[in-house]
Amino acid sequence: MSEKSAPGALKLDTPVQFVKGVGPKLGDVLKKKGVETVQDLLEWYPRAYEDRRAARTISSLKPDELVSLRAKVIRVSSFNMGASKRKIYDVTISDGTGKIHCKFFRVPYKGFFERFKPNQDVRVIGKVQAYRGQLEFNHPDIQDETGDEAQASADEMIPVYPESEGLTNRSIRKLMEVALDAVALQESASPPPATNRYGATASSASAGPRMAGGGRLPTAVRGKTRAASEPPPPAKLEKLPEWLRTKYELPSRLEALEHVHRPPEGAGADYIEQTSPYHRRIIFEEFFWLELYLASKKSGLQREKAPAFEPRLTLLERLRKSLPFQLTGAQERSLNEIVKDLAKPHPMHRLVQGDVGSGKTLVALAASLVAKENAFQTAIMVPTEILAEQHYQNAIRYLEPLGLTIGLLTGSMKSSERNQTYEMLRTGVIDVIVGTHALIQEAVEFKNLGLVVIDEQHRFGVHQRSELKKKGLSPHFLVMTATPIPRTLAMTVYGDLDVSVIDELPPGRSPIVTRVTYESKREQVMGFLKDQLVKGRQAYVVYPLVEESEKIDLRDAVSAFNELEVLFPDYKVALLHGKMKPDEKDEVMRKFRAKDFDILVSTTVIEVGVDVPNANIMIIEHAERFGLSQLHQLRGRVGRGEHKSYCVLMLGKAVSDESRERAQIMEQTSDGFKIAEADLAIRGPGEFLGARQSGLTGFKMANLVRDVKILQESREAAFEVLEKDPDLTAIENRPLRDELVRAHGPASLASVG
Repeated sequence: MSEKSAPGALKLDTPVQFVKGVGPKLGDVLKKKGVETVQDLLEWYPRAYEDRRAARTISSLKPDELVSLRAKVIRVSSFNMGASKRKIYDVTISDGTGKIHCKFFRVPYKGFFERFKPNQDVRVIGKVQAYRGQLEFNHPDIQDETGDEAQASADEMIPVYPESEGLTNRSIRKLMEVALDAVALQESASPPPATNRYGATASSASAGPRMAGGGRLPTAVRGKTRAASEPPPPAKLEKLPEWLRTKYELPSRLEALEHVHRPPEGAGADYIEQTSPYHRRIIFEEFFWLELYLASKKSGLQREKAPAFEPRLTLLERLRKSLPFQLTGAQERSLNEIVKDLAKPHPMHRLVQGDVGSGKTLVALAASLVAKENAFQTAIMVPTEILAEQHYQNAIRYLEPLGLTIGLLTGSMKSSERNQTYEMLRTGVIDVIVGTHALIQEAVEFKNLGLVVIDEQHRFGVHQRSELKKKGLSPHFLVMTATPIPRTLAMTVYGDLDVSVIDELPPGRSPIVTRVTYESKREQVMGFLKDQLVKGRQAYVVYPLVEESEKIDLRDAVSAFNELEVLFPDYKVALLHGKMKPDEKDEVMRKFRAKDFDILVSTTVIEVGVDVPNANIMIIEHAERFGLSQLHQLRGRVGRGEHKSYCVLMLGKAVSDESRERAQIMEQTSDGFKIAEADLAIRGPGEFLGARQSGLTGFKMANLVRDVKILQESREAAFEVLEKDPDLTAIENRPLRDELVRAHGPASLASVG
């Protein structure tokens, strides 16, 4: 029997093309989906489950239900959306009780729509959406119910996988059968397990009558170690230590895979909702690998020796007395947490989360006073020159009267100014330096760098942060962000950092009046804008696109700039977008702040850090194209002065109910953390995090909103593992160590020894 036809010959790292039924051609299709090995195939989890014991009719459908139904195709059509060339495809179906549209905004694969003909029997699985008072499906799974694809069984829970060219749902299930049987056979050939620290053996991996092999997974006696030079054993399915699985009541990985891909008789709502014990095991492990990596990073940081700070607070008390206002309770709490960290023997790595205008910068400047009293310098790195200038002025305002010398370092400074700043840093004359990426240049030397503050830290890469770290001997790190992230997500995104939250705004900040409107009200909106300009105010008008696009029917910044120059001939209009050079962008912002311009037409480059007190109105065009947190950040550019401020959200044509819901949330609250929670719930973590944290959106089953309790458990488990075995050298933990290397490279071992 050939390798391809012998299930027992398949191993986890066997290329997927050797699975019976695949071959080179289908293997290439799978590779494009990221499925290259048998293990990858087993981790290609169902996106949903179809309960054929609870068939539905079109007339019984309600919004937001995930349903399965049989129907006939009425027609297949396509049409252009608006004035653009972007097409919407529509498969209209009927089951005698009614009809419903299945809409697709992209072609799943070439030839997808050619499969369907009028009067063809199909099965549709998807989430029911409400749009303009009508129900519809968006990108549902549509399966042919004729010939080989017909599945007569009416009493099964069927896993539903994402289909693609050459891969139907039925064919994917067949491949899973082969892979599961092969891996079960391999696992069952393992030697008997040893007892764990609880005196129990590894749990049986049996998974019901359809499983080929019972499988017992080996667990080594805790405490035995394998030499670091010894090669890892052949890949095994089970990597979690037995004591951990016992504590958190987790079935074996083989059991979990078997049940997830082949639901047993009696599987119910816990499968539809992906809350069964087997789904929980897979979700726990997905979170656990990330949390173990973050915990190992934190463990490594705690082994470093920090600059010796003593709790000298004389300057800090003088700052408090000099302020014309009191720090908020949240500012005081965060500052106390920072002061405690600075006195520890290992470097501080703390994140300060605070809403727009919550006073994070003042907290950072206050921390620099503790550094000064311990004879250390502070570096504050920000992403733009305009933001550097703002922080520099604030540092002069608050710190210079207390005897500190403040410096500024940016790329646009003259070489003579830069050289003078270099010398003052090297000799220790400058106590606090504010700068952009210029701070990490090779020429920059500090006499005694003890504290690093990074503002809007997501704008900087790991390399840039590490370069600044090299300027001192393991300096304390304080990173700040004005992008509120729910605590559940902060555990994941910033799991290696301690987190402080400034969730109060200083007294006196007037709320920003937010209103949602539509294209049909443009004339009234422009009239309101004119009223504010007449009063001497300034305005932002924000667009999602820089220039006109044939693919997307949206207004753009360049066209709007030209239109507004004509519409407001008595006022000066400026244009700002990401395609401009950094010095050009900074120059436009300086002039806008100096009131040389009245209207700033911009893309989202003004999302962070711009402080123009006289600008009191923001109009966001096509607000439906932005996430809630991004809208909140944009809105935070106004309301920074004494004038009543406004934010107008202009929605485009044919917007979805979800877009209206997002916009209405903006009307109802200005609390950034509530908005972030809502944004996460509506869009999900992938879109919420975006490209900035792309490494955290690769979960195959876990959902950061739905599975927060499991996330907390996995985090607790990861820290417990490292507390018991910091170097992961115990034999039962070697698979964890090997997985860290596989996922994050050999450098990840530096954290765990």
